[in-house]
Amino acid sequence: MSWLQLRLDTDPASSAVLESRLLAAGAVAVTLEDNADQPLLEPGVGEMPLWRETRLTGLFPADADIDAVLAELDPALLSRCNQRVEILEDKDWEREWMQHYRPMQFGRRLWVCPSWLQPPQPDAITLLLDPGLAFGTGTHPTTALCLTALDTLPLDQAHVVDYGCGSGILAVAAGRLGAQRLLCVDNDPQALVATRDNASRNSIAEASLQVALPGDYDDAPWRGRSDLVLANILAGPLLSLSATLLAFLRPGGTLLLSGLLASQADEVIAHYQSDISLRVSGEQDDWVCLQGRLPMS
Repeated sequence: MSWLQLRLDTDPASSAVLESRLLAAGAVAVTLEDNADQPLLEPGVGEMPLWRETRLTGLFPADADIDAVLAELDPALLSRCNQRVEILEDKDWEREWMQHYRPMQFGRRLWVCPSWLQPPQPDAITLLLDPGLAFGTGTHPTTALCLTALDTLPLDQAHVVDYGCGSGILAVAAGRLGAQRLLCVDNDPQALVATRDNASRNSIAEASLQVALPGDYDDAPWRGRSDLVLANILAGPLLSLSATLLAFLRPGGTLLLSGLLASQADEVIAHYQSDISLRVSGEQDDWVCLQGRLPMS
């Protein structure tokens, strides 16, 4: 089956109205995307920011009357939009992306491999991970930087906290690299589901894994006792959560932070400076990873 795509280049002020009109006119889906390569970073609570130049795409059945759809739109709004109609050929989309998702190596010994492929090195440390409910398959630079850093750390029998765990990829990697106990925290319940699923898929013992919403866990076994604290989130939360993250660490424990741009690194380093000395341990595509050890005394 083929589909019709109606693309409208517009602005944030018009996007909500156009989206609702397209849905009312029979669109089976409407997507919004950046039309000018403008990053959006750290929206405020309750905000729904859009790009200055926004592209709306309405997806319609192949037999839809696009002229009738356009007639449902406000002419004044439509006059300010570049518009075009495209035919979208149907594909087996699952098989399509499966063809392009390949095993990825991080550091010397760590691989992330989709479950339908054989690990490229049978004796390597392999994570079986499929794209799923939450962020974190190793393809984003911040995840890649953290995985590469993990491969360099002594994690045998370690106690590890992954704050903002997403898919759980970093905690699972730590477990595969020898960590004994894992605490995974995220404010998204779907992320917690994905973390449990990925831990089970990678033979992480249920007894060694604690998965919880922020504040919904007993911190006594972790507070001041954790060998490694991971946080791959945004710069703003890394600043606001600094006391929480540092409180987990034992003296000599390692803090690994990512999710921030190179231009934000100095601010985060300065914010933590009184407690821990951080350095840039890796950089990729303008994203950085910071690493440091809590002083022994």
